[in-house]
Amino acid sequence: MFASKDVVSLDDAYVIHTYGRLPVEFVNGSGAVLVDACGNEYLDFLAGIGSVSLGHAHPALVKALSEQATKVWQVGNYYHEENRGELARELSRMLSIKTDLDGVECGSTNTTWKTFFANTGAEANEGAIKLARRWGERNLDGASGIITARKSFHGRTLATLSATGQDVFHKSFGPLPTGFCAVPLNDVDALTRTIDAPPAECGPVCAVMLECIQGEGGVWPADLEYLRAVRSLCDERGLMLVVDEVQTGFFRTGAPFSYARAGIEPDIVSMAKGIAGGFPTGAVAARSEVADLMVPGDHGSTFGGNPLAAAVGRACVETMRKEHIGEHVLEAGEHLEQRLLGLPHVMEVRGAGLMRGAQLDVPIATALVDEGLSLAATERKGLVLNHIGDSILRFLPPLVVTKEQIDEMADSLELLINKLA
Repeated sequence: MFASKDVVSLDDAYVIHTYGRLPVEFVNGSGAVLVDACGNEYLDFLAGIGSVSLGHAHPALVKALSEQATKVWQVGNYYHEENRGELARELSRMLSIKTDLDGVECGSTNTTWKTFFANTGAEANEGAIKLARRWGERNLDGASGIITARKSFHGRTLATLSATGQDVFHKSFGPLPTGFCAVPLNDVDALTRTIDAPPAECGPVCAVMLECIQGEGGVWPADLEYLRAVRSLCDERGLMLVVDEVQTGFFRTGAPFSYARAGIEPDIVSMAKGIAGGFPTGAVAARSEVADLMVPGDHGSTFGGNPLAAAVGRACVETMRKEHIGEHVLEAGEHLEQRLLGLPHVMEVRGAGLMRGAQLDVPIATALVDEGLSLAATERKGLVLNHIGDSILRFLPPLVVTKEQIDEMADSLELLINKLA
């Protein structure tokens, strides 16, 4: 165990057990390296579940947070504050960027986007759902149904659970809100049929809500051709296209936002995780003509976009641009893919950039996560890994991870696979 007994006992006694915690207590970090309470080092290939985008303790983010903490933390959204508007302007620019199929920037749509700031990805998706339903109320005779994809994940509030296309998350929490149904990903015919004849629990449709890569479902990508077809279908029917970029956004796949790789532009985009490098921040953005359907009193958040979040978020996205992080992600992501494909018992590697899923042909993923941490007791660095089920490893390292760190991780992982398989 690489955690103090006091920390573990207090957690066991007083914290609700919604997570099966691993026996390690991280107390420090830099870049893609974490340090536990015993002083052991680990290569971090989970990055706070994809949120520590610029790595641990990035100087620009530390500086922004430290400076803001000496001024004001919270005033409430009744008032103006510095950095929030600047961050929203930067998001509008990023959301409008065009890229090629590889995620390389190649122009702009010049769309104006307006953003509502929240605290989490689930809150961002709640806002996206409300925006889509306001559109349906005003433009589609009150239609409020939203079609999502099977294996999707959109959050753990009751509405976002309903939107999530995985029954395992629904167990014991019914009755869930109605107005949602799920169809297979990458099946345009199934989507069209459901729009034309939605099930009773969904009702007339106002929006389609998709992830470009289903992270929690097992790193399953939406085909780029499918995304383009969905965009055309929504245009034909006057529906909102909502893209959940909570996990794929902020250069995780190389492009600023993953939908740009398909050459499309959604109507509504939800985001969180990497926006502020791990500081709790979420946001939902919409094209201005959609965003302007919301008026004071329609939505709110006590802490969303507060001075600390705005300062760190602005520093994070501006640093990503200055450091050309997307270019690095494309190079490092290709290297990660090739190293994973060369490992024994890896059948397939899915995803893009630094969001990858390795499909194993033996059910050892859970054991690999445990054994990866245990390496910290040897001459090697420990590995912070993540599994989805017992045959998929998901890789979400900090975007600043180096090729040398990828090689070190892959070399250690190969030893563990050979040991366990």
